[in-house]
Amino acid sequence: MIFLKMLIGFLFWVVLLVFAFVNNDLATFNLWPFYVEVTVSLSVAIVFLVMVGFVWGVFSSWLSNAPLRASLRKQKRKNKQLHKEHQKLSKEMEGLQSDIANLKEPELPKTKESKWQKFRNIFAQKDKMNQPLS
Repeated sequence: MIFLKMLIGFLFWVVLLVFAFVNNDLATFNLWPFYVEVTVSLSVAIVFLVMVGFVWGVFSSWLSNAPLRASLRKQKRKNKQLHKEHQKLSKEMEGLQSDIANLKEPELPKTKESKWQKFRNIFAQKDKMNQPLS
């Protein structure tokens, strides 16, 4: 895409310069409010006016995008502030998670008794009850 832009721009300038230098006649310009007459080559006038138009377009574009640039600067500042707050909260959360891990007691895994083991435990408890006291 950049190559295409450069190619079109180059072709535009070549056509402009050829047109300007082919028209080599002298031209007289009256600067109306000052009553001044300027006589220059038509090629110089064409190139000068194209340059003035280019500069005017760049300046106009720069001015029209000023509010957008201002809002982008604001958003960048807000983004930096939120990023710092995010890092602070992440560190705090890591600390809290480590505190939770330290407070937890190791839980013993409960094994599920089978039906046969439950049955045996019932009789084992009865046997303990029937034993004489020593």
